[in-house]
Amino acid sequence: MSERTIIMDDAIIKRTIVRMANDILEKNNGTDNLCIVGIRTRGVYLADRIAEYIEKAENCTIPKGILDITFHRDDLGFNDSLPEIKQSDIPFDVNGKIILLVDDVLYTGRTIRAAIETVMDYGRPKKIRLAVLIDRGHRDLPICADYTGKSIPTSKDEAVSVSLREHDGKDCVEIYKINKKG
Repeated sequence: MSERTIIMDDAIIKRTIVRMANDILEKNNGTDNLCIVGIRTRGVYLADRIAEYIEKAENCTIPKGILDITFHRDDLGFNDSLPEIKQSDIPFDVNGKIILLVDDVLYTGRTIRAAIETVMDYGRPKKIRLAVLIDRGHRDLPICADYTGKSIPTSKDEAVSVSLREHDGKDCVEIYKINKKG
Protein backbone atom coordinates (compact mmCIF):
# COMPACT_ATOMS: atom_id res chain seq x y z
CA MET A 1 0.00 0.00 0.00
CA SER A 2 1.20 3.51 -0.74
CA GLU A 3 2.18 5.96 1.94
CA ARG A 4 -0.85 7.74 3.35
CA THR A 5 -0.99 11.38 4.38
CA ILE A 6 -3.51 12.40 7.02
CA ILE A 7 -5.27 15.58 5.88
CA MET A 8 -7.95 15.66 8.60
CA ASP A 9 -7.73 14.23 12.10
CA ASP A 10 -10.53 13.67 14.61
CA ALA A 11 -10.45 17.26 15.96
CA ILE A 12 -10.55 18.78 12.47
CA ILE A 13 -13.41 16.50 11.44
CA LYS A 14 -15.40 17.48 14.54
CA ARG A 15 -14.87 21.23 13.89
CA THR A 16 -15.76 20.75 10.23
CA ILE A 17 -19.03 19.00 11.05
CA VAL A 18 -19.97 21.80 13.48
CA ARG A 19 -19.21 24.42 10.81
CA MET A 20 -21.23 22.52 8.21
CA ALA A 21 -24.18 22.13 10.61
CA ASN A 22 -24.15 25.87 11.34
CA ASP A 23 -24.02 26.64 7.60
CA ILE A 24 -26.98 24.33 7.04
CA LEU A 25 -28.99 26.08 9.76
CA GLU A 26 -28.13 29.52 8.42
CA LYS A 27 -28.84 28.80 4.74
CA ASN A 28 -32.00 26.82 5.56
CA ASN A 29 -33.22 29.53 7.94
CA GLY A 30 -33.67 26.99 10.72
CA THR A 31 -35.04 23.46 10.60
CA ASP A 32 -38.49 23.83 9.03
CA ASN A 33 -39.14 20.91 6.65
CA LEU A 34 -35.50 19.78 6.95
CA CYS A 35 -34.83 16.05 6.76
CA ILE A 36 -31.33 14.53 6.75
CA VAL A 37 -30.53 11.41 4.75
CA GLY A 38 -27.16 9.66 4.91
CA ILE A 39 -25.84 7.71 1.93
CA ARG A 40 -24.50 4.30 2.93
CA THR A 41 -22.03 3.73 4.43
CA ARG A 42 -20.07 6.61 5.94
CA GLY A 43 -22.60 9.23 4.88
CA VAL A 44 -24.99 7.71 7.42
CA TYR A 45 -22.60 8.40 10.29
CA LEU A 46 -21.86 11.93 9.09
CA ALA A 47 -25.60 12.59 8.74
CA ASP A 48 -26.14 11.37 12.31
CA ARG A 49 -23.43 13.71 13.60
CA ILE A 50 -24.79 16.71 11.70
CA ALA A 51 -28.33 15.96 12.87
CA GLU A 52 -27.18 15.52 16.48
CA TYR A 53 -25.48 18.93 16.46
CA ILE A 54 -28.50 20.65 14.86
CA GLU A 55 -30.92 18.96 17.27
CA LYS A 56 -28.92 20.16 20.28
CA ALA A 57 -28.46 23.67 18.89
CA GLU A 58 -32.15 24.09 17.94
CA ASN A 59 -33.73 21.90 20.64
CA CYS A 60 -35.65 19.91 18.05
CA THR A 61 -35.82 16.53 16.37
CA ILE A 62 -34.76 16.20 12.73
CA PRO A 63 -36.24 13.36 10.65
CA LYS A 64 -33.38 11.12 9.55
CA GLY A 65 -33.05 8.44 6.93
CA ILE A 66 -30.61 6.02 5.37
CA LEU A 67 -30.19 5.59 1.64
CA ASP A 68 -28.83 2.58 -0.21
CA ILE A 69 -28.23 3.52 -3.85
CA THR A 70 -27.35 0.06 -5.16
CA PHE A 71 -30.33 -0.31 -7.52
CA HIS A 72 -29.66 3.10 -9.13
CA ARG A 73 -25.94 2.63 -9.71
CA ASP A 74 -24.96 3.01 -13.35
CA ASP A 75 -22.20 0.41 -13.13
CA LEU A 76 -24.40 -2.59 -12.30
CA GLY A 77 -23.63 -5.31 -14.79
CA PHE A 78 -20.27 -3.75 -15.73
CA ASN A 79 -18.37 -5.23 -12.79
CA ASP A 80 -17.66 -8.89 -12.20
CA SER A 81 -18.68 -8.66 -8.55
CA LEU A 82 -22.19 -8.22 -7.28
CA PRO A 83 -22.68 -5.34 -4.85
CA GLU A 84 -23.94 -5.95 -1.34
CA ILE A 85 -27.52 -4.73 -1.20
CA LYS A 86 -28.66 -3.12 2.06
CA GLN A 87 -31.93 -1.53 2.98
CA SER A 88 -32.83 2.11 2.60
CA ASP A 89 -34.78 3.46 5.55
CA ILE A 90 -36.74 6.66 4.93
CA PRO A 91 -39.27 6.66 7.79
CA PHE A 92 -40.92 9.95 6.82
CA ASP A 93 -42.84 11.44 3.89
CA VAL A 94 -40.37 13.21 1.57
CA ASN A 95 -43.08 15.15 -0.28
CA GLY A 96 -42.60 18.89 0.17
CA LYS A 97 -39.55 18.42 2.39
CA ILE A 98 -36.02 19.78 2.12
CA ILE A 99 -33.87 16.67 1.86
CA LEU A 100 -30.24 17.05 2.85
CA LEU A 101 -28.23 14.20 1.37
CA VAL A 102 -24.98 13.54 3.24
CA ASP A 103 -21.97 11.63 1.92
CA ASP A 104 -18.31 11.35 2.80
CA VAL A 105 -16.58 12.02 -0.55
CA LEU A 106 -17.83 13.72 -3.71
CA TYR A 107 -15.84 12.54 -6.72
CA THR A 108 -17.46 11.83 -10.11
CA GLY A 109 -21.01 12.69 -9.01
CA ARG A 110 -22.40 9.29 -9.97
CA THR A 111 -23.21 8.28 -6.39
CA ILE A 112 -25.14 11.51 -5.87
CA ARG A 113 -27.06 11.05 -9.13
CA ALA A 114 -28.07 7.60 -7.93
CA ALA A 115 -29.01 9.01 -4.51
CA ILE A 116 -31.24 11.67 -6.07
CA GLU A 117 -33.01 9.01 -8.16
CA THR A 118 -33.48 6.85 -5.06
CA VAL A 119 -34.98 9.76 -3.08
CA MET A 120 -37.34 10.49 -5.97
CA ASP A 121 -38.62 6.90 -5.69
CA TYR A 122 -40.06 7.97 -2.31
CA GLY A 123 -41.87 11.07 -3.57
CA ARG A 124 -41.32 14.67 -4.61
CA PRO A 125 -39.25 16.74 -2.18
CA LYS A 126 -39.41 20.52 -2.27
CA LYS A 127 -35.59 20.65 -2.52
CA ILE A 128 -32.66 18.28 -2.41
CA ARG A 129 -29.40 19.64 -1.00
CA LEU A 130 -26.01 17.97 -0.68
CA ALA A 131 -23.46 18.01 2.15
CA VAL A 132 -20.11 16.23 1.77
CA LEU A 133 -17.14 16.03 4.06
CA ILE A 134 -14.66 15.97 1.15
CA ASP A 135 -14.94 17.29 -2.41
CA ARG A 136 -12.05 15.93 -4.44
CA GLY A 137 -13.09 17.17 -7.90
CA HIS A 138 -13.05 15.20 -11.20
CA ARG A 139 -16.81 15.28 -11.92
CA ASP A 140 -18.34 13.17 -14.67
CA LEU A 141 -21.74 14.75 -14.01
CA PRO A 142 -22.76 18.37 -13.31
CA ILE A 143 -23.20 17.94 -9.55
CA CYS A 144 -21.85 20.16 -6.80
CA ALA A 145 -22.25 20.20 -3.03
CA ASP A 146 -24.22 22.89 -1.21
CA TYR A 147 -22.13 22.29 1.93
CA THR A 148 -18.52 21.11 1.73
CA GLY A 149 -16.28 20.29 4.65
CA LYS A 150 -13.04 20.51 2.69
CA SER A 151 -12.12 20.70 -0.98
CA ILE A 152 -9.06 18.64 -1.77
CA PRO A 153 -7.72 18.89 -5.31
CA THR A 154 -6.51 15.43 -6.26
CA SER A 155 -5.04 13.73 -9.27
CA LYS A 156 -6.71 10.68 -10.75
CA ASP A 157 -3.87 8.51 -9.45
CA GLU A 158 -4.72 9.48 -5.87
CA ALA A 159 -7.42 8.20 -3.58
CA VAL A 160 -9.13 9.76 -0.57
CA SER A 161 -10.01 7.52 2.36
CA VAL A 162 -12.45 8.64 5.05
CA SER A 163 -12.42 6.69 8.30
CA LEU A 164 -15.13 7.25 10.91
CA ARG A 165 -15.08 5.79 14.41
CA GLU A 166 -18.57 4.25 14.09
CA HIS A 167 -17.41 2.08 11.18
CA ASP A 168 -13.60 2.13 11.23
CA GLY A 169 -12.72 2.73 14.88
CA LYS A 170 -11.09 6.13 14.24
CA ASP A 171 -11.78 9.51 12.66
CA CYS A 172 -9.42 10.68 9.92
CA VAL A 173 -9.20 11.53 6.25
CA GLU A 174 -6.17 10.31 4.32
CA ILE A 175 -4.90 10.75 0.79
CA TYR A 176 -2.62 8.28 -0.96
CA LYS A 177 -1.32 7.29 -4.39
CA ILE A 178 -3.04 4.40 -6.11
CA ASN A 179 -0.70 1.58 -7.06
CA LYS A 180 -1.53 0.96 -10.70
CA LYS A 181 -0.83 -2.44 -12.16
CA GLY A 182 0.87 -2.77 -15.49
